[in-house]
Amino acid sequence: MPSAGALYRRALLGTLPGLGGRRGPELPEVELGVSGVTVDRTHLADYDRVCGFRLADRLPATYPHVVGFPLALRLMTAAEFPIPLTGVVHVANRITVHRPIEAGEMLDFHTYAENLRPHERGRQLDVVLVGSIGGEEVWRGVSTYLGKERQAGGGPRRDRGDRPTPPAASAHWRVTPRVGTDYARVSGDHNPIHTSRLGARLFGFPRPIAHGMWSKARCLAALAGRLPEAYTVEVAFKLPVPLPSTVAFSATNTGTTWDFALHDARSGGPQLVGTVR
Repeated sequence: MPSAGALYRRALLGTLPGLGGRRGPELPEVELGVSGVTVDRTHLADYDRVCGFRLADRLPATYPHVVGFPLALRLMTAAEFPIPLTGVVHVANRITVHRPIEAGEMLDFHTYAENLRPHERGRQLDVVLVGSIGGEEVWRGVSTYLGKERQAGGGPRRDRGDRPTPPAASAHWRVTPRVGTDYARVSGDHNPIHTSRLGARLFGFPRPIAHGMWSKARCLAALAGRLPEAYTVEVAFKLPVPLPSTVAFSATNTGTTWDFALHDARSGGPQLVGTVR
């Protein structure tokens, strides 16, 4: 796997005048792959603790995203990638687990980008990361990223109607600043908006915010033992989760699906909405 730290340094250097090069107008026709990736059980246990999962040899649905993230990061930091990594917003994520994955299994990963499209605040695209074992796809993640641009790219506008009343909370969680630093350590995602007050302010946030994929993982951990062995879980990241803050988690079983959400415990503002099917 590539070194995530080196890739972040490359992304930061690319913001300096004369060093960033020219961004391509289209997605690069490239696919990156790494074979024979093994799971470090100590790292898996650390990830489980940070995200609230029970310690086990079976991988949580969100864990392959962390393992393969450096490969996706390598794709997104390429000079020809149309959206610069710095300031990019992770707006949605969909994961499909085709079957359970055990820690002793060896994974192959490949990643590519698709579906570059306009958005009212710029452009967005999907980065696809696929995990396979023995030539069989066992896991697929699709992360949707928004690149904000001064000239909006068009696309559908968000519904700005009245905010619906949040559902009754199943639990309240206190999210401390340590969530930002601990998840950065286990995920390799050291974006300063999650770990530094100064870094967060540079990107318009008054204080650090939680990683979106931590929020998704924490919700799935709360549903542990109630999910099937094969499923798709899709989330949309709405408002950021400030560090520190208290969030309200809600979950409803409709018979064939789980609908879940995070809301700010004080304001009721929606922070994440998701579905398991």
